[in-house]
Amino acid sequence: MQFAEGVRLALHQLRTQKLKTFFSLLGVIVGVMFLIVVVSIVEGIDRYVREDLASVVWGVNTVTIQRFPDGPDTSGQSARARRRRPRLEYADWEALQELMTTPSLVGAESGTGGAVVGDNGRRIEQVRIMGVSPEMLTIRDWVVENGRPFSDQEASRGTAVVIIGKDPAEALFPNADPIGRTMRIRGFQYRIIGVLEEQGSIFGQSLDNLVIAPARSAIQAVTAPHGMVDQIIIQTLDPADLRQAQLEAEEIMRIRRRLRPGDPNNFAVETADDTLSFWDRISQVLFLALPGLVAISLVVGGIVIMNIMLVSVLERTREIGVRKALGARRRDILTQVLIESVTLSGFGAMFGVGIGIGLTFLVRAVSPLPAAVAPKWVALGVILGLVVGIVSGVYPASQASKLNPVDALRHE
Repeated sequence: MQFAEGVRLALHQLRTQKLKTFFSLLGVIVGVMFLIVVVSIVEGIDRYVREDLASVVWGVNTVTIQRFPDGPDTSGQSARARRRRPRLEYADWEALQELMTTPSLVGAESGTGGAVVGDNGRRIEQVRIMGVSPEMLTIRDWVVENGRPFSDQEASRGTAVVIIGKDPAEALFPNADPIGRTMRIRGFQYRIIGVLEEQGSIFGQSLDNLVIAPARSAIQAVTAPHGMVDQIIIQTLDPADLRQAQLEAEEIMRIRRRLRPGDPNNFAVETADDTLSFWDRISQVLFLALPGLVAISLVVGGIVIMNIMLVSVLERTREIGVRKALGARRRDILTQVLIESVTLSGFGAMFGVGIGIGLTFLVRAVSPLPAAVAPKWVALGVILGLVVGIVSGVYPASQASKLNPVDALRHE
Protein backbone atom coordinates (compact mmCIF):
# COMPACT_ATOMS: atom_id res chain seq x y z
CA MET A 1 0.00 0.00 0.00
CA GLN A 2 2.84 2.36 0.89
CA PHE A 3 4.57 1.63 -2.40
CA ALA A 4 1.40 2.33 -4.39
CA GLU A 5 0.90 5.59 -2.48
CA GLY A 6 4.46 6.70 -3.26
CA VAL A 7 4.03 5.93 -6.96
CA ARG A 8 0.66 7.74 -6.98
CA LEU A 9 2.19 10.89 -5.46
CA ALA A 10 5.08 10.80 -7.95
CA LEU A 11 2.67 10.46 -10.88
CA HIS A 12 0.61 13.32 -9.48
CA GLN A 13 3.73 15.48 -9.51
CA LEU A 14 4.40 14.45 -13.12
CA ARG A 15 0.90 15.57 -14.11
CA THR A 16 0.59 18.77 -12.11
CA GLN A 17 4.13 20.14 -12.39
CA LYS A 18 5.08 19.14 -15.92
CA LEU A 19 7.69 21.82 -16.60
CA LYS A 20 9.46 21.43 -13.25
CA THR A 21 9.40 17.65 -13.60
CA PHE A 22 10.78 17.83 -17.15
CA PHE A 23 13.76 19.94 -16.10
CA SER A 24 14.36 17.78 -13.04
CA LEU A 25 14.49 14.66 -15.22
CA LEU A 26 16.39 16.22 -18.14
CA GLY A 27 19.79 15.07 -16.85
CA VAL A 28 18.60 11.47 -16.48
CA ILE A 29 16.89 11.51 -19.89
CA VAL A 30 19.96 12.91 -21.67
CA GLY A 31 22.35 10.57 -19.86
CA VAL A 32 20.40 7.40 -20.58
CA MET A 33 19.66 8.52 -24.15
CA PHE A 34 23.37 9.15 -24.77
CA LEU A 35 24.22 5.73 -23.33
CA ILE A 36 21.70 3.91 -25.54
CA VAL A 37 22.65 5.72 -28.77
CA VAL A 38 26.44 5.58 -28.45
CA VAL A 39 26.66 2.07 -27.03
CA SER A 40 24.21 0.80 -29.66
CA ILE A 41 26.43 2.22 -32.40
CA VAL A 42 29.55 0.65 -30.85
CA GLU A 43 27.64 -2.62 -30.33
CA GLY A 44 26.50 -2.60 -33.96
CA ILE A 45 30.01 -1.93 -35.23
CA ASP A 46 31.37 -4.67 -32.96
CA ARG A 47 28.88 -7.23 -34.29
CA TYR A 48 29.50 -6.12 -37.87
CA VAL A 49 33.28 -6.36 -37.55
CA ARG A 50 33.13 -9.82 -35.98
CA GLU A 51 30.35 -11.39 -38.06
CA ASP A 52 30.34 -9.69 -41.46
CA LEU A 53 33.53 -7.69 -41.96
CA ALA A 54 35.76 -10.57 -40.86
CA SER A 55 34.30 -12.92 -43.47
CA VAL A 56 34.38 -10.30 -46.25
CA VAL A 57 37.85 -8.84 -45.62
CA TRP A 58 39.75 -11.85 -44.27
CA GLY A 59 37.54 -14.75 -45.28
CA VAL A 60 36.19 -17.67 -43.26
CA ASN A 61 38.75 -20.01 -41.61
CA THR A 62 41.66 -18.22 -43.25
CA VAL A 63 45.32 -17.57 -42.54
CA THR A 64 46.73 -14.49 -44.28
CA ILE A 65 50.42 -14.11 -45.12
CA GLN A 66 51.57 -10.63 -46.10
CA ARG A 67 54.52 -8.31 -45.87
CA PHE A 68 53.18 -6.20 -42.99
CA PRO A 69 50.53 -6.96 -40.35
CA ASP A 70 47.10 -5.33 -40.55
CA GLY A 71 47.25 -4.05 -36.97
CA PRO A 72 50.19 -2.64 -35.01
CA ASP A 73 53.45 -4.52 -35.55
CA THR A 74 54.47 -6.19 -32.27
CA SER A 75 57.58 -7.94 -33.64
CA GLY A 76 59.91 -5.44 -32.00
CA GLN A 77 61.64 -4.55 -35.28
CA SER A 78 62.53 -0.95 -36.09
CA ALA A 79 60.71 0.92 -38.84
CA ARG A 80 63.81 0.67 -41.05
CA ALA A 81 64.00 -3.10 -40.53
CA ARG A 82 60.32 -3.48 -41.41
CA ARG A 83 60.83 -1.52 -44.63
CA ARG A 84 63.56 -3.97 -45.61
CA ARG A 85 61.16 -6.90 -45.47
CA PRO A 86 61.10 -8.73 -48.83
CA ARG A 87 57.86 -8.87 -50.76
CA LEU A 88 55.93 -12.09 -51.21
CA GLU A 89 56.53 -13.93 -54.48
CA TYR A 90 54.65 -16.38 -56.68
CA ALA A 91 57.32 -18.88 -55.64
CA ASP A 92 56.17 -18.52 -51.99
CA TRP A 93 52.58 -19.21 -53.01
CA GLU A 94 53.62 -22.26 -55.08
CA ALA A 95 55.76 -23.59 -52.23
CA LEU A 96 52.88 -23.30 -49.77
CA GLN A 97 50.56 -25.06 -52.22
CA GLU A 98 53.04 -27.89 -52.54
CA LEU A 99 54.25 -28.24 -48.93
CA MET A 100 51.13 -27.59 -46.82
CA THR A 101 49.93 -30.87 -45.29
CA THR A 102 46.86 -29.39 -43.60
CA PRO A 103 43.84 -29.83 -45.93
CA SER A 104 43.34 -26.33 -47.31
CA LEU A 105 43.05 -24.02 -50.30
CA VAL A 106 46.03 -21.72 -50.95
CA GLY A 107 45.38 -18.61 -53.02
CA ALA A 108 47.17 -15.39 -53.87
CA GLU A 109 45.94 -11.90 -54.65
CA SER A 110 47.13 -8.37 -55.31
CA GLY A 111 45.05 -5.23 -55.60
CA THR A 112 45.02 -1.54 -56.36
CA GLY A 113 42.57 1.17 -57.37
CA GLY A 114 42.11 2.84 -60.72
CA ALA A 115 39.91 3.59 -63.70
CA VAL A 116 38.48 1.15 -66.24
CA VAL A 117 37.12 1.97 -69.70
CA GLY A 118 34.54 -0.02 -71.64
CA ASP A 119 34.71 -0.71 -75.38
CA ASN A 120 31.97 1.89 -75.82
CA GLY A 121 34.14 4.65 -74.33
CA ARG A 122 32.35 4.78 -70.98
CA ARG A 123 34.68 5.21 -68.01
CA ILE A 124 34.36 4.56 -64.27
CA GLU A 125 36.84 5.78 -61.65
CA GLN A 126 38.08 4.37 -58.33
CA VAL A 127 37.46 0.73 -59.18
CA ARG A 128 39.11 -1.95 -57.07
CA ILE A 129 41.36 -3.86 -59.50
CA MET A 130 42.34 -7.36 -58.34
CA GLY A 131 44.78 -9.91 -59.72
CA VAL A 132 43.92 -13.27 -58.12
CA SER A 133 44.54 -16.99 -58.39
CA PRO A 134 41.52 -19.23 -59.16
CA GLU A 135 41.34 -20.39 -55.52
CA MET A 136 40.47 -16.87 -54.40
CA LEU A 137 37.02 -17.10 -55.97
CA THR A 138 36.19 -19.83 -53.45
CA ILE A 139 38.07 -18.30 -50.52
CA ARG A 140 36.44 -14.89 -50.99
CA ASP A 141 33.07 -16.48 -51.76
CA TRP A 142 32.81 -14.60 -55.05
CA VAL A 143 29.89 -16.14 -56.95
CA VAL A 144 29.71 -15.61 -60.72
CA GLU A 145 26.06 -14.84 -61.39
CA ASN A 146 26.32 -14.31 -65.15
CA GLY A 147 28.96 -15.92 -67.35
CA ARG A 148 31.74 -18.09 -65.92
CA PRO A 149 34.89 -17.90 -63.77
CA PHE A 150 38.30 -18.09 -65.45
CA SER A 151 39.73 -21.59 -65.82
CA ASP A 152 42.99 -22.99 -64.44
CA GLN A 153 44.45 -22.88 -67.97
CA GLU A 154 43.54 -19.20 -68.34
CA ALA A 155 45.03 -18.50 -64.93
CA SER A 156 48.33 -20.33 -65.63
CA ARG A 157 48.72 -18.79 -69.10
CA GLY A 158 47.77 -15.31 -67.92
CA THR A 159 44.94 -14.94 -70.43
CA ALA A 160 43.53 -11.41 -70.59
CA VAL A 161 40.07 -12.20 -69.25
CA VAL A 162 38.21 -10.41 -66.44
CA ILE A 163 35.25 -10.88 -64.12
CA ILE A 164 33.51 -7.66 -63.07
CA GLY A 165 31.24 -6.58 -60.22
CA LYS A 166 27.74 -5.16 -60.49
CA ASP A 167 28.87 -1.52 -60.35
CA PRO A 168 31.21 -1.60 -63.39
CA ALA A 169 28.71 -3.78 -65.27
CA GLU A 170 25.89 -1.25 -64.80
CA ALA A 171 28.07 1.85 -65.26
CA LEU A 172 29.94 0.70 -68.39
CA PHE A 173 27.23 -1.33 -70.10
CA PRO A 174 23.81 0.00 -69.03
CA ASN A 175 20.90 -2.09 -70.32
CA ALA A 176 23.31 -4.44 -72.10
CA ASP A 177 24.93 -7.82 -71.45
CA PRO A 178 28.64 -7.25 -70.74
CA ILE A 179 29.62 -10.89 -71.38
CA GLY A 180 31.93 -11.06 -74.39
CA ARG A 181 32.53 -7.29 -74.43
CA THR A 182 35.96 -5.82 -73.76
CA MET A 183 37.35 -3.26 -71.37
CA ARG A 184 40.67 -1.50 -70.87
CA ILE A 185 42.60 -1.23 -67.62
CA ARG A 186 45.51 1.23 -67.94
CA GLY A 187 45.86 0.50 -71.63
CA PHE A 188 45.56 -3.30 -71.47
CA GLN A 189 42.51 -4.87 -73.10
CA TYR A 190 40.55 -7.63 -71.36
CA ARG A 191 37.60 -9.77 -72.41
CA ILE A 192 34.73 -9.89 -69.92
CA ILE A 193 33.72 -13.48 -69.14
CA GLY A 194 31.63 -13.07 -65.96
CA VAL A 195 29.67 -10.79 -63.66
CA LEU A 196 29.71 -11.31 -59.90
CA GLU A 197 26.67 -11.70 -57.70
CA GLU A 198 25.85 -8.54 -55.72
CA GLN A 199 27.74 -8.34 -52.40
CA GLY A 200 26.44 -5.13 -50.82
CA SER A 201 28.57 -2.59 -48.98
CA ILE A 202 30.74 -2.04 -45.89
CA PHE A 203 30.28 1.26 -44.00
CA GLY A 204 28.82 2.81 -47.15
CA GLN A 205 31.62 1.56 -49.44
CA SER A 206 30.41 -0.72 -52.23
CA LEU A 207 31.88 -4.22 -52.45
CA ASP A 208 30.64 -4.53 -56.02
CA ASN A 209 32.92 -1.87 -57.50
CA LEU A 210 35.67 -4.27 -58.56
CA VAL A 211 37.18 -6.18 -61.47
CA ILE A 212 39.05 -9.49 -61.12
CA ALA A 213 41.65 -10.84 -63.53
CA PRO A 214 44.07 -13.80 -63.36
CA ALA A 215 47.09 -12.88 -61.25
CA ARG A 216 49.57 -13.91 -64.00
CA SER A 217 47.85 -11.85 -66.69
CA ALA A 218 48.87 -8.33 -67.72
CA ILE A 219 47.05 -7.13 -64.59
CA GLN A 220 50.29 -7.70 -62.63
CA ALA A 221 51.71 -4.61 -64.33
CA VAL A 222 48.98 -2.70 -62.50
CA THR A 223 48.57 -4.45 -59.15
CA ALA A 224 52.09 -5.53 -58.10
CA PRO A 225 55.66 -5.82 -59.46
CA HIS A 226 56.27 -8.74 -61.79
CA GLY A 227 56.41 -12.04 -59.93
CA MET A 228 55.15 -10.51 -56.66
CA VAL A 229 51.86 -10.78 -54.79
CA ASP A 230 50.37 -8.66 -52.00
CA GLN A 231 49.15 -11.54 -49.88
CA ILE A 232 48.74 -15.29 -49.76
CA ILE A 233 45.58 -16.62 -48.15
CA ILE A 234 45.13 -20.16 -46.82
CA GLN A 235 41.62 -21.43 -46.12
CA THR A 236 41.38 -24.62 -44.08
CA LEU A 237 38.68 -27.12 -44.97
CA ASP A 238 38.14 -27.79 -41.24
CA PRO A 239 37.90 -24.79 -38.85
CA ALA A 240 39.65 -26.85 -36.17
CA ASP A 241 42.81 -26.95 -38.33
CA LEU A 242 43.19 -23.16 -38.48
CA ARG A 243 45.89 -22.80 -35.81
CA GLN A 244 47.77 -25.81 -37.17
CA ALA A 245 47.71 -24.29 -40.66
CA GLN A 246 49.01 -20.99 -39.28
CA LEU A 247 51.97 -22.67 -37.55
CA GLU A 248 52.72 -24.81 -40.61
CA ALA A 249 52.62 -21.83 -42.99
CA GLU A 250 54.88 -19.84 -40.66
CA GLU A 251 57.39 -22.71 -40.54
CA ILE A 252 57.45 -23.05 -44.34
CA MET A 253 57.96 -19.30 -44.82
CA ARG A 254 60.75 -19.16 -42.22
CA ILE A 255 62.57 -22.02 -43.97
CA ARG A 256 62.17 -20.28 -47.34
CA ARG A 257 63.46 -16.99 -45.90
CA ARG A 258 66.38 -18.86 -44.18
CA LEU A 259 65.56 -17.35 -40.80
CA ARG A 260 67.44 -18.62 -37.76
CA PRO A 261 65.54 -19.78 -34.64
CA GLY A 262 66.13 -16.47 -32.84
CA ASP A 263 65.34 -14.22 -35.81
CA PRO A 264 61.94 -12.46 -35.89
CA ASN A 265 59.63 -13.06 -38.82
CA ASN A 266 60.15 -10.72 -41.78
CA PHE A 267 56.56 -11.36 -42.83
CA ALA A 268 53.16 -11.40 -41.11
CA VAL A 269 51.07 -14.55 -40.59
CA GLU A 270 47.65 -13.69 -39.19
CA THR A 271 44.18 -15.05 -38.76
CA ALA A 272 41.05 -12.92 -38.49
CA ASP A 273 41.16 -13.43 -34.71
CA ASP A 274 44.71 -12.05 -34.56
CA THR A 275 43.69 -8.96 -36.49
CA LEU A 276 40.49 -8.54 -34.49
CA SER A 277 42.47 -8.49 -31.23
CA PHE A 278 43.33 -4.85 -32.00
CA TRP A 279 39.61 -4.05 -32.31
CA ASP A 280 38.99 -6.00 -29.09
CA ARG A 281 41.20 -3.58 -27.17
CA ILE A 282 39.47 -0.55 -28.69
CA SER A 283 35.96 -1.88 -28.05
CA GLN A 284 36.80 -2.82 -24.45
CA VAL A 285 38.02 0.72 -23.76
CA LEU A 286 34.86 2.16 -25.32
CA PHE A 287 32.50 -0.12 -23.42
CA LEU A 288 34.28 0.70 -20.16
CA ALA A 289 34.60 4.45 -20.75
CA LEU A 290 31.07 5.18 -21.99
CA PRO A 291 29.24 4.42 -18.72
CA GLY A 292 31.74 6.73 -16.99
CA LEU A 293 30.93 9.56 -19.40
CA VAL A 294 27.22 8.94 -18.95
CA ALA A 295 27.68 9.05 -15.18
CA ILE A 296 28.61 12.76 -15.43
CA SER A 297 25.20 13.60 -16.89
CA LEU A 298 23.46 11.29 -14.43
CA VAL A 299 25.20 12.95 -11.47
CA VAL A 300 23.91 16.33 -12.64
CA GLY A 301 20.43 14.84 -13.08
CA GLY A 302 20.63 13.27 -9.63
CA ILE A 303 21.53 16.60 -8.01
CA VAL A 304 18.57 18.27 -9.72
CA ILE A 305 16.19 15.50 -8.59
CA MET A 306 17.52 15.79 -5.03
CA ASN A 307 16.84 19.54 -5.01
CA ILE A 308 13.36 19.02 -6.43
CA MET A 309 12.61 16.42 -3.76
CA LEU A 310 13.87 18.79 -1.05
CA VAL A 311 11.49 21.45 -2.34
CA SER A 312 8.71 18.85 -2.43
CA VAL A 313 9.42 17.87 1.19
CA LEU A 314 9.35 21.54 2.22
CA GLU A 315 6.01 22.07 0.46
CA ARG A 316 4.52 19.01 2.20
CA THR A 317 5.94 19.66 5.67
CA ARG A 318 2.47 20.02 7.22
CA GLU A 319 1.26 16.84 5.47
CA ILE A 320 4.26 14.92 6.86
CA GLY A 321 3.45 16.31 10.32
CA VAL A 322 -0.15 15.03 10.02
CA ARG A 323 1.08 11.59 8.96
CA LYS A 324 3.46 11.40 11.90
CA ALA A 325 0.78 12.58 14.28
CA LEU A 326 -1.47 9.76 13.03
CA GLY A 327 1.21 7.16 13.74
CA ALA A 328 3.46 7.10 10.66
CA ARG A 329 6.92 5.88 11.60
CA ARG A 330 10.19 7.42 10.48
CA ARG A 331 10.85 4.55 8.07
CA ASP A 332 7.38 5.04 6.55
CA ILE A 333 8.19 8.64 5.63
CA LEU A 334 11.68 7.63 4.45
CA THR A 335 10.31 4.87 2.22
CA GLN A 336 7.57 7.08 0.77
CA VAL A 337 9.99 9.83 -0.31
CA LEU A 338 12.45 7.30 -1.74
CA ILE A 339 9.68 5.65 -3.76
CA GLU A 340 8.70 9.04 -5.19
CA SER A 341 12.32 9.79 -6.13
CA VAL A 342 12.84 6.38 -7.73
CA THR A 343 9.57 6.64 -9.65
CA LEU A 344 10.52 10.05 -11.06
CA SER A 345 14.02 8.95 -12.14
CA GLY A 346 12.63 5.65 -13.44
CA PHE A 347 10.26 7.52 -15.74
CA GLY A 348 13.18 9.68 -16.85
CA ALA A 349 15.24 6.58 -17.62
CA MET A 350 12.39 5.04 -19.65
CA PHE A 351 11.94 8.26 -21.60
CA GLY A 352 15.71 8.27 -22.24
CA VAL A 353 15.63 4.65 -23.39
CA GLY A 354 12.72 5.34 -25.75
CA ILE A 355 14.36 8.41 -27.28
CA GLY A 356 17.70 6.58 -27.48
CA ILE A 357 16.19 3.62 -29.34
CA GLY A 358 14.42 5.99 -31.73
CA LEU A 359 17.64 7.89 -32.45
CA THR A 360 19.53 4.60 -32.91
CA PHE A 361 17.11 3.46 -35.63
CA LEU A 362 17.35 6.93 -37.21
CA VAL A 363 21.16 6.75 -37.28
CA ARG A 364 21.00 3.29 -38.84
CA ALA A 365 18.54 4.49 -41.47
CA VAL A 366 20.34 7.66 -42.58
CA SER A 367 24.00 6.63 -42.16
CA PRO A 368 26.22 3.62 -42.93
CA LEU A 369 26.77 2.96 -39.21
CA PRO A 370 25.40 -0.52 -38.33
CA ALA A 371 23.80 0.39 -34.99
CA ALA A 372 22.20 -2.43 -32.97
CA VAL A 373 20.13 -2.10 -29.79
CA ALA A 374 21.15 -4.77 -27.27
CA PRO A 375 18.70 -5.62 -24.43
CA LYS A 376 21.52 -5.57 -21.87
CA TRP A 377 22.19 -1.86 -22.54
CA VAL A 378 18.48 -1.04 -22.31
CA ALA A 379 18.39 -2.81 -18.95
CA LEU A 380 21.54 -0.98 -17.84
CA GLY A 381 19.97 2.38 -18.77
CA VAL A 382 16.87 1.68 -16.69
CA ILE A 383 18.93 0.38 -13.76
CA LEU A 384 21.15 3.48 -13.83
CA GLY A 385 18.04 5.66 -13.74
CA LEU A 386 16.68 3.78 -10.73
CA VAL A 387 20.05 3.98 -8.95
CA VAL A 388 20.12 7.75 -9.53
CA GLY A 389 16.63 7.96 -8.00
CA ILE A 390 17.68 6.02 -4.91
CA VAL A 391 20.89 7.98 -4.39
CA SER A 392 19.33 11.39 -4.99
CA GLY A 393 16.33 10.56 -2.79
CA VAL A 394 18.25 9.44 0.28
CA TYR A 395 19.02 12.91 1.64
CA PRO A 396 15.52 14.43 1.08
CA ALA A 397 13.95 11.28 2.54
CA SER A 398 16.23 11.47 5.56
CA GLN A 399 15.36 15.13 6.12
CA ALA A 400 11.64 14.41 5.83
CA SER A 401 11.80 11.49 8.26
CA LYS A 402 13.58 13.62 10.88
CA LEU A 403 10.87 16.33 10.98
CA ASN A 404 9.37 16.95 14.41
CA PRO A 405 5.57 16.38 14.23
CA VAL A 406 4.79 19.43 16.37
CA ASP A 407 7.02 21.75 14.32
CA ALA A 408 5.74 20.23 11.07
CA LEU A 409 2.08 20.83 12.08
CA ARG A 410 2.81 24.49 12.84
CA HIS A 411 4.45 24.99 9.43
CA GLU A 412 2.58 27.33 7.06
